[in-house]
Amino acid sequence: MTDQSTYYRKGFGLKSEVEDTLSSDYNGQLVDLLRAREYTLCAGDVTVRLAREFGFCYGVERAVEYAYQTRAKFPDRRIFLAGEIIHNPHVNAKLQQMGIVFLHSGDAGFDFGDVQPEDVVILPAFGVTIGDFERLRALGCVMVDTTCGSVLNVWKRVEAYARDGFTSLIHGKYYHEETRATASQVAKYAGGSYLVVRNMEQARDVCDYIEGTGLTRDTFMARYEKQASPGFDPDVHLVKVGVANQTTMLARESLAIGEEVGAAMGRRHDAAYRAAHFRTFDTICSATQDRQDAVNALLEEPLDVMLVIGGYNSSNTISLAALCAERVPTFHIADSTSIDVERGTIRHAGATAHDEVETAGWLPLAGPVRVGLTAGASTPNNKIGEAVARVFRMRGIDPAGLV
Repeated sequence: MTDQSTYYRKGFGLKSEVEDTLSSDYNGQLVDLLRAREYTLCAGDVTVRLAREFGFCYGVERAVEYAYQTRAKFPDRRIFLAGEIIHNPHVNAKLQQMGIVFLHSGDAGFDFGDVQPEDVVILPAFGVTIGDFERLRALGCVMVDTTCGSVLNVWKRVEAYARDGFTSLIHGKYYHEETRATASQVAKYAGGSYLVVRNMEQARDVCDYIEGTGLTRDTFMARYEKQASPGFDPDVHLVKVGVANQTTMLARESLAIGEEVGAAMGRRHDAAYRAAHFRTFDTICSATQDRQDAVNALLEEPLDVMLVIGGYNSSNTISLAALCAERVPTFHIADSTSIDVERGTIRHAGATAHDEVETAGWLPLAGPVRVGLTAGASTPNNKIGEAVARVFRMRGIDPAGLV
């Protein structure tokens, strides 16, 4: 339990006080116009189509709004943020301009050395680990918890697995804030264990081990030690398995991983064993699923190029870009400034989130062109609108004439 005088999850009733500021910071006029025109804008030979679900989800809106409310509620207190509120550089920069200090995390968790009992600490939409939460509670500071409800649902699932003696097999990125927080939930029960797999390739290593046809124990542990709970033993902890996932992963891959692991248990033993020793549950959040579904629908339209806008470290944006790249030339850009109108180039994510490359001739300079566009759940509407404007400027079209 937490002290209700120092722990807040439902804001401070100051929505009306921060509404105008939020609107001016993040609303986008061109996005409103796209909605009004069936998500399509045409001018000259350029057609821009926007996916019908895009950008800020409810969990992100809530987290950002609560951060603004926190500043309004405590104008004279020091306010810290555990990491980034969401994975969008513009939103995080805006919070820093408001005097909110970002704390950094290492292998041992966040550095709370500067936090005093009279200070305020905002917990991000991804949540924090149990260890970090307990250390903050012990400090006695005010905690404003913006953890997304969809993430909390995964935590409940993982906690139930640990309670019943199942290892949580988590489809996610073991270093991601959300996955680290989710994995920590197993610590609520003695002997709780987890293993994180990044993709189907890693999941197949797990399946092969379950079936006794894969890596040796030592090789398996050498490969996955960083992704497993302390003391993890595949001979012990892959006997009863429950599948969960980071909420922003590619939904179809998460579901496929669950099917593969369950099938491996059935092949190694039998259906009755699988029923007793395996559990799975779709814990992809509805907003992530809706945005992926909307992109798939947009890709049914004829498109020449696809732009996906969002932070390079945003998992849900990366998933959207991966879906698009299967069907059409796709560029994952951080924001509109990635489009250089004068030079005709575009800067975009490379092979990994840490690489950025520049491409020339990405948009034909003449003839009809159809551009598809979507954005990750942490991308504000104004950043989407700015990108749309630059697409039209690439062809010498003044976006002001569209409104």
